[in-house]
Amino acid sequence: MSFVVTIDGPAAAGKSTTARMAAQALGFLYVDTGALYRAFALKVQDAGISADDAAALETLGRTTDVTLSGSPENAHVWLDGREVSDQIRTPEVSELASRLAAQPVVRRRLIETQRALRSLGPLVGEGRDLGSVVFPDAEVKIYLDADPDTRAMRRQRELESRGIPVPLADVRTELLRRDERDRSRGDSPLRVADGAVVLDTSGVDVADQVAQVLTIVRAHPAFPGIPHAGAGGGDPYRSS
Repeated sequence: MSFVVTIDGPAAAGKSTTARMAAQALGFLYVDTGALYRAFALKVQDAGISADDAAALETLGRTTDVTLSGSPENAHVWLDGREVSDQIRTPEVSELASRLAAQPVVRRRLIETQRALRSLGPLVGEGRDLGSVVFPDAEVKIYLDADPDTRAMRRQRELESRGIPVPLADVRTELLRRDERDRSRGDSPLRVADGAVVLDTSGVDVADQVAQVLTIVRAHPAFPGIPHAGAGGGDPYRSS
């Protein structure tokens, strides 16, 4: 089994940036699980299917192909052969992805997808249930968190960088709504996994939080210490 690092936590806690930079530094595969849910949400949106229609979602899942490609610093998401990296980052798709993540049929389908990636080599994955459900035997588990105001400001800056201006109060309200949904869902709720190291990123810059994660990973006795041969090469890796 390949060496696995999981980074879980609520939205805008710094998971994506930290996981991506850590994977790049380690030479590991980078797995953005949120992108998988967003890609599926985009397909659901385009198909006009209700997020509450479990039967239709299960059927759609059987005909959905999600592929990740590129290096950690230049990752791409492909949905049924179409590059959708930009389309899946809108507030609408993110909101729908959060609702779909509460559907057991969707989570089961995408958990299979995520677990299959372990066969490709050492990886750093980020999400909400990686350490608790997807990879409960992961060698290293990290849980990133930050106060709501910090997370809201981060998310607002992210949206503005994509040309999507949203009032800070609205961003904060949506984050808190998503937190409640993620923590209260019956299937794979957001929680600190057993054995996870909790890092509060409030007031911590990216370089420092990445450094903390790398120190924890490299200190593990099973750390391979050898970069994955395919990392950074731009070769696509199948995620479904």
